[in-house]
Amino acid sequence: MFTSFLLAGAMSLGTPAAAAADPVRDATARAMPQLMALYRDLHAHPELSLHEVQTAAKLAAAAREAGYEVTEKVGGTGVVAVLRNGPGPVVLIRADMDGLPVVENTGLPFASKVRATTDEGIESGVMHACGHDTHMASWVGTLRNLAAMKDRWHGTVVMIAQPAEERGRGAKAMLDDGLFTRFPKPGYAIAFHDSASLPAGQIGVTPGYALANVDSVDIVVKGVGGHGAYPHTTRDPIVLAARIVTTLQTLVSREMDPQQPAVVTVGAIHGGSKHNIIGNDVTMLLTVRSFTPDSRQQLLDGIARIAKGEAIAAGVPEDRMPVVTVKDEYTPATFNTQPLAGRLQGLFTTRFGKDRVVETKAVMGGEDFSRYWLADKSIQSTIFWVGGVPQAKWDAAQGGKAMLPSLHSAEWAPDAEAVVSTATEALTAAALDILQR
Repeated sequence: MFTSFLLAGAMSLGTPAAAAADPVRDATARAMPQLMALYRDLHAHPELSLHEVQTAAKLAAAAREAGYEVTEKVGGTGVVAVLRNGPGPVVLIRADMDGLPVVENTGLPFASKVRATTDEGIESGVMHACGHDTHMASWVGTLRNLAAMKDRWHGTVVMIAQPAEERGRGAKAMLDDGLFTRFPKPGYAIAFHDSASLPAGQIGVTPGYALANVDSVDIVVKGVGGHGAYPHTTRDPIVLAARIVTTLQTLVSREMDPQQPAVVTVGAIHGGSKHNIIGNDVTMLLTVRSFTPDSRQQLLDGIARIAKGEAIAAGVPEDRMPVVTVKDEYTPATFNTQPLAGRLQGLFTTRFGKDRVVETKAVMGGEDFSRYWLADKSIQSTIFWVGGVPQAKWDAAQGGKAMLPSLHSAEWAPDAEAVVSTATEALTAAALDILQR
């Protein structure tokens, strides 16, 4: 499969396969058996956010073997590997390491059987349901390529393996632990994410905002409990919560600028204990998505106002007003800067062919890769997508014969060979283009 995949890539450039010798592509092809073995090992042994101990050790060992200066336990379990090659630009290349509390249902022969307990005390299976295993394998492939090609570039490469992306905490933890002061400060930051919305091996680049602000908001709705047969003696928090849910729908549809994307989703409601009891409290869990700082603040302020306003309308006593809490695990929106985003899109189009590179729209998912640019906006920063949907499944979905699993699905099984080969080649080529002699 991999040989035919490379052949298709070479032919897309309009060059006969026999004459399509390319050092980056050839090095990646030679490395693929080892990279796929690493991918399968990482896939079978995922670790939850902030617990990526064995995963980090494997990546640190690979970087040391390739000749990098390696520092472990940065921001918890983070790994920083530095390769200096004379004066020149500094390029940061990042991969994330954490798995998710998901019971795998892919049927892969190397499917995860790992079980663990989350920090919230929930025992669950653990799975790389977001494809971070492909990110790490490509990271290793890239660092090895760059170490073997030092005669082709000058400058410094900073490879970081980041913990806790899924909780929006890893990038901040590494920055707080001195990422930009203890190690060479980058002028460029690059990463990729596998995509469940693109066919395997296709690259997507989004100029400007690429991923959204992500806020988790808890609302504790307080009522006055009592007997279900005598509702007039109570202030029913379940009815009040229902009012809040309904009114929240107008926050996006009637208060936000229609040209500013926004999402407010009530993901869970917990309240009540018995048929004939009106309880005192209901807890609501929300996810809130936006792009700009102003839009984010407008949504958060609106949620607090609506919750209080509905409580007042329901006659809830002043000392029983809802409590709205914006959780600490906030992920800021990811912005792909120019000219780097356009530069990479052009580079990838030349290398892979125009049929394999597309300009993608922004999505409402979140990625804490954004924090590296936000820490210093002089950095040029881009995260791009690499499609992972196996071609047969993609074709069936386009014909309406199948539905595709999304990222975070228990059934997400990307065409890892296509993702890793494409991403390794793309990351290596991007670094060489920036660091070229």
